Amino acid sequence: MANAQAMTTSFKVEILKAYHQLGAATLTSRTSLTSPTTDTVKAALVLASGTCGAATTNLSDITGSTEVSGTGYTAGGVTVTNATTPSSSSTTAIWTPSASIVYTTVTLATAFDAVLIYNSSQSNKAISVHTFGSQTVTAGTFTLTMPANDASNALIRLA
Repeated sequence: MANAQAMTTSFKVEILKAYHQLGAATLTSRTSLTSPTTDTVKAALVLASGTCGAATTNLSDITGSTEVSGTGYTAGGVTVTNATTPSSSSTTAIWTPSASIVYTTVTLATAFDAVLIYNSSQSNKAISVHTFGSQTVTAGTFTLTMPANDASNALIRLA
């Protein structure tokens, strides 16, 4: 089975339990907070041979065997700019990171074709998996350009 693009099933349950604080901090009822704070969201690249998808629950599901490794790449990936406040457009709730996800000066010789977005502030809980064409990088920069934050294109859409 290959990597499959999906919002993880565990994330759907966790948002109902208020585990995740995306964007500008507004939530004050979570017991782990003494004052509002935004969670740290990260993005880890997944090998093309991986099986990341809706059933992925945590970063640990990909570490070791299916997360990329290479020169300049730090295990666990990079921090996502998480400054966009979740909002709605018509009847769809939306959220997109406020900047592109960039891996600078990396050499990733083994093909990869997905990124796992996860919440490192909440025990590395998986949020979503996004697939793209198979890639390798040699001493370069790999950038994932974020889509428009609207009901048709946002990275996370709950309709």
